[in-house]
Amino acid sequence: MARMLAVVALFTLAWGPLAAGPAFAQAYPTKPIRLIVPFAAGGPVDFVARLLAPKLTEAFRQSVVVDNRGGASGLIGIETAIRAQPDGYTLMIVSSTYAGTAALIKLPYDPVNDVTPLSMLGESASLITVHPSLPVASLRELITYEQAHSGKLSFGSSGTGGSIHLGTEMFNQMAGTRMIHVPYKGQGPAVTDIVGGQIQFLMGSPLVLTPHVKSGRLRALAVTTAQRVSAMPDVPAVAETVPGYETASWQAVLGPKNLPPDIAARWNQELDRALQLPDIKARLTADGMQLAGGASTRVMAVLARDVAKWQRVVKTAGIKLQ
Repeated sequence: MARMLAVVALFTLAWGPLAAGPAFAQAYPTKPIRLIVPFAAGGPVDFVARLLAPKLTEAFRQSVVVDNRGGASGLIGIETAIRAQPDGYTLMIVSSTYAGTAALIKLPYDPVNDVTPLSMLGESASLITVHPSLPVASLRELITYEQAHSGKLSFGSSGTGGSIHLGTEMFNQMAGTRMIHVPYKGQGPAVTDIVGGQIQFLMGSPLVLTPHVKSGRLRALAVTTAQRVSAMPDVPAVAETVPGYETASWQAVLGPKNLPPDIAARWNQELDRALQLPDIKARLTADGMQLAGGASTRVMAVLARDVAKWQRVVKTAGIKLQ
């Protein structure tokens, strides 16, 4: 009997940690989680991250802390997240700029194979705005004015190679304009400067631009989707003036490569649930975002589509990361 008990004890010591594996996984998380936003505060990615963070904190019963790491078109924050331990405690929320940067330069990481996709949060039209001092009331008038003052108007972006930059360069190419690019370390600072009149044109998120349009500090000219959006029915689509123009911005949550499948699945589930909460859904859809969620594989399908599109724009414009 004593010998049998000894054998049982040895078996427990040898296999106990493996048997306890699921219990450890179910205990996640046991400490605060860092959600990196690779842009300065005040932009749309930061807005969505801070909107979701309290709901995710409730769901995980641990603090989900938003960490802004702006600079280099998001590369600083993205690489920080990619190089983090794949334990579920450092993740990132990215925008369509992620694909634009991948189309522009050879990255120090693989944008597809060095990440674990967790959720495509949603897609939305960008809103084209101008400073009200500009004597134009429509996109056609803007094009005519710019062509008469070629190279005199400037447009802002969240950084070279970002979706705002490339979306505006595609507009330049298709509309025959030559607006000058002024890059910022995120969309927030660009919004500050267009409101202040330092730049004249900004294509950006309705989430951050609409309040300034409503207050009269900016003038909305168009949305960048193929058709008008229900949230802004009086704002025409760019394609009504520039046939064939279309682009949408998106946001997604990614983790580093080799994130444990159970943790990835938990995040996908909690993000899906958060997106369907009435207050979150109402706030995001009110500004024209089409919520996504669902299978995490959607992230990579959208990424592949956008990389190919932006590669064509980059080649035509001869854009290089400064």
